[in-house]
This record gives sequence, structure tokens and C-alpha cells, in this order.
Amino acid sequence: MPTLWVDADACPKVARDIIVRAAERTATQAWFVANHTIPLPPSKWVKALSVSHGFDAADNEIVARLEAGDLLISSDLPLALEAIDKGAAVMTTRGEILDRNNIRARVQMRDFMETLRASGEHTGGPKGYSDADRREFANALDRWLARHARKL
Repeated sequence: MPTLWVDADACPKVARDIIVRAAERTATQAWFVANHTIPLPPSKWVKALSVSHGFDAADNEIVARLEAGDLLISSDLPLALEAIDKGAAVMTTRGEILDRNNIRARVQMRDFMETLRASGEHTGGPKGYSDADRREFANALDRWLARHARKL
């Protein structure tokens, strides 16, 4: 079974809880990587990895450890691009699948919006994490895990 890698620095608690339950239910190893302590229940399948507080330290650790076929859960687009380049699957905490067909356009849009903000434009932030986001993420994760469990 592939390993789940979670960019836990910005992972909503509700998504974290969904991942923990799914990992336990499917006996899938899940690693939560962050530059701060992540509260997790004691588990054979769910582990936390705390890294230094340096810029992108958690991202670098994830990229170093993930393997082709693993699943990265993150909304960090540059991290997602690196993971895809290594052959990993990527899903956001809203259940969106990021892949070779859409990641470059998403990174370009992110860079464009960052340029707008740097010039003083108020672009707003991401929308809040809704019940619909929670449901879509849980369903997308369940579908991904079910597909990969069948291959074993």
C-alpha cells in the first residue's frame, strides 16, 4: 500500500481527522510532516514527523521521503509539482486532484496572483473550509484508497 504524506503545517484539523480515520480503517501508513508538533492519537498507522523551523523544511523532508505511487495531501502548489515530478499522486484538502494535466497552470495562476498582491492589489484569500469541502475531501480520499487497495 502506498504511504500517505500530509503537509501538516496548513492542514485543517477536520481534514487531519479524516486522514487519521481513513489510515486506521485501511491500514495505510500516514505521515504528518510539520515544523511544529501535530497532536495525533496513538496509532500503528499514523505518525508525526517534526522538522526544523526553516523555510520549506517540511516540504523538503516530504519530497526527500515520498516515493512514486505515494499520495501527498497538500494545497502547496510548488510542493505538489515536485511530488508529481517524483511520480506521487497529489490531492488537496478540498479533494482536488493535482496532476501533470493541471499543476503547471495552477502554479502559473498562483504566481500571477502573488505578483498582483505584491503590487498592492487586494485579491482576497482562500475561502473558508466548508462542510462541502470536508465531504468532497473525505470522498476523494476514500476513492483513492479504494483504488489502491484493490491493486494489492
